Amino acid sequence: MTRSEAPGPATDHQYPDLVIVGGGIVGLATGLAAQSRWPGARILILEQEERVGLHQTGRNSGVIHAGVYYAPGSLKAQFCRIGAADMRAFCDANGIPHQTCGKLIVATEPGELPRMRALLERARANGIRIEEIAAEDARRMEPNIRSIGALLSPDTGIVDFGVVAARMAQIFTAAGGTIRTGARVTGGRETGAQVELDLGSERIRAGRAVFCAGLWADRLARAFGAPEPFRIIPFRGEYFRIRNQPADLVSHLIYPVPDPERPFLGVHLTRKMDGGFTVGPNAVLAGARDGYSRLRVSPRDMAEAVTYPGFWRMLARNAGPAMGELAGSVSKRLYLRKVQRYCPRVGLTDLTPYRAGIRAQAVAPDGRLIDDFLFARTPRTLHVCNAPSPAATSSLPIGRYIVSKLGDGA
Repeated sequence: MTRSEAPGPATDHQYPDLVIVGGGIVGLATGLAAQSRWPGARILILEQEERVGLHQTGRNSGVIHAGVYYAPGSLKAQFCRIGAADMRAFCDANGIPHQTCGKLIVATEPGELPRMRALLERARANGIRIEEIAAEDARRMEPNIRSIGALLSPDTGIVDFGVVAARMAQIFTAAGGTIRTGARVTGGRETGAQVELDLGSERIRAGRAVFCAGLWADRLARAFGAPEPFRIIPFRGEYFRIRNQPADLVSHLIYPVPDPERPFLGVHLTRKMDGGFTVGPNAVLAGARDGYSRLRVSPRDMAEAVTYPGFWRMLARNAGPAMGELAGSVSKRLYLRKVQRYCPRVGLTDLTPYRAGIRAQAVAPDGRLIDDFLFARTPRTLHVCNAPSPAATSSLPIGRYIVSKLGDGA
């Protein structure tokens, strides 16, 4: 495709053809996909922080997911299966270290076995390599893990997604793209053949705009009249790094069988690319959209949450799990119990604080946690309204999907 066929070229040659708001891994992957589709187009990425990839991209478990958990036919399932292979290929091509260490999903109580086998069938329906492991075989594979049965996902891996994002940024700028950091978009509008973006006292015009704004996705979607009703509710995920344990504590990633009453996957034990292990995350309501510290509270963010009817309906739907997560956040001993269910050798003094993450959870007006990827369109903008895990794993096919939507006029 020639430059003149790029989506919505701006009339003034100083304007970019496409602006991407958000320099996380999805925004960067979208920039790469746009450059591939429209060589020579002027593409600008705006990132509010001083570096790319500082929010959800750089504050997660670092897992290249295989796609075990996702509903067959969902965007999650579709993106993840392609994305895992794409991510490994990208890392290999760019010399980025990664490991395909595999994952064990372990059952520790008889009541978990039916849920484990239902998960097995779901993974098979998604075409994912997976097998059931008897308890004695699981013990041989992981002597420090207690289980009465397990599933082995051999294609799950680990990587530092912050490193991946930094390399994407280098490739994007080397190909002629521009990244502006410290550029917070506060609103904007569509005016005929252009999009106007407000950056404080500055205004930028472009042919089209894609918003990969993560924790701020709902505010920017509302500013442009995007039709999907939702609100971002921030959940802090708290991690601990494990110390005082041998380097061979586990050779796989260790996950509990997920509880269908809880919206998240539970506290898991993860190998890290820099060595050692972490456990986490839990999921507790954050006091701010960037509330990585418990002391960080934003009156605006809290007001937007508590005045949203969907927030209270969400709490009503998940009252029991929410109290359990809060208890684990307040009490390190209660958090430890979640770990000791499958790894009893880890003790209280082995847990040292590790950086927290914030999950940008889209919540519908009826209180439903939106589980899949969610996109919304206006004539000249596309909004990534919900990009849950496995967004980092799936970033490359997500970027291509976004660009295809810009190009086909859908």
